[in-house]
Amino acid sequence: MKELVGTGVALVTPFKEDKSVDFEALKRLVNFQIENGINYLVVLGTTGEPATLTFEEKEKVKATIIETNNGRLPLVLGIGGNNTAAVVNDVKTIDLSAFTAILSVSPYYNKPTQEGFYQHFKAIAEASSKPIIVYNVPGRTGKNVEPSTIIRLANDFKNIVAIKEAAGDIVQAMRLIQQKPSGFMVISGDDMIALPIVLAGGSGVISVIGQGLPKDFSEMIHEGLNGNVLKANKLHYKVMNSIDYIFEEGNPAGIKALLKKLNICSENVRLPLVKASNDLQQKIDTFVANY
Repeated sequence: MKELVGTGVALVTPFKEDKSVDFEALKRLVNFQIENGINYLVVLGTTGEPATLTFEEKEKVKATIIETNNGRLPLVLGIGGNNTAAVVNDVKTIDLSAFTAILSVSPYYNKPTQEGFYQHFKAIAEASSKPIIVYNVPGRTGKNVEPSTIIRLANDFKNIVAIKEAAGDIVQAMRLIQQKPSGFMVISGDDMIALPIVLAGGSGVISVIGQGLPKDFSEMIHEGLNGNVLKANKLHYKVMNSIDYIFEEGNPAGIKALLKKLNICSENVRLPLVKASNDLQQKIDTFVANY
């Protein structure tokens, strides 16, 4: 799965003032990534606010990204949830022909045991015709998928090819890298520790800030993968404050505030999320202006 090495970005879904989807802004966003060195695009991940999109909107978002991308970069589709049967049905019925892999978040709210996590992803693996990236993000789901469970899944199912690890725990990421089978990828899901994970042996990142600062962020990961630590660290510290800012009031409000400053899309989000405060927008605007 060399297509998934490097920097992927979890695309936002731009909205107009009336909160309808802004498809022209989405096209600008996709082209901005491609023109600035991003390696692959993640469609309808958490950052894309799929929980507040209708089925018809999701279909049009996918179609717009596929058409705009025009085969230039690999695409990964978010398909996850806390109803295993529903996720399996989606995996079986959604047209995945344009996608290299699927990204599936661990079940949220239910708080399964580790065996429950294993059985959930086993069912998805047995149903999927595409490689699977497991997404562990306990800050959102309420429960950590432990390294032993991920390693068990990686050993038992060859189409489970990677973990997007977003526990924010560098030691946990290192245990995954230490214990993983050959070819299995540990991908950072945390922008702030993406470079340390890469330098420890990880395969890259699925990023939020990467879509706002794609050139420098993707170069940072590239330099890290090539062992150019000094160059990579210099870029990390250049972008570091922006990572704090974009998550200060939650995702994707922060990254949309940054994209607004870049004239790519508006800052609008859908309830229950609200757009970044004026104070945060000013901090982000100042950062971009001085960048």
